[in-house]
Amino acid sequence: MIPEILIGLLLVAANVTMHAFGLAWLTRHLLATVGSARGFGGLSWLLIRTAWVLIFLHGTGVCLWAATYRILGCFEDAGTAFYFSGTTYTTVGFGDLVLPKEWRLLAPLEGMTGILMSSLSGAYFFAVVMRVYGFKKE
Repeated sequence: MIPEILIGLLLVAANVTMHAFGLAWLTRHLLATVGSARGFGGLSWLLIRTAWVLIFLHGTGVCLWAATYRILGCFEDAGTAFYFSGTTYTTVGFGDLVLPKEWRLLAPLEGMTGILMSSLSGAYFFAVVMRVYGFKKE
């Protein structure tokens, strides 16, 4: 049980770190272009680019968990590991695949990580729109 928890916590830390760096890069990029994002077309293009980067970050997180499942021998092929990881990270959790008993605690940790990172992405989207329209806290 201890190895599961330690590996899970390492994966959580890697996901959060990756998102932090990704959001820092995205913020730097968006701040340079946010002034031209007014109007429907500009805002749409800004949000599309933001969504692409966020989806890439989430996909990278899913791949990290999937690679770990393969390395641990939880699944026979990368496709199955990626499918399981994707459904777990997004909390869809079809239930058609389960981890071997000795690694089952990883699934809830991945699901919680996915919830946290997705919530962060939603908050980031909100902050981008607020920045575009210049809403300030009064």
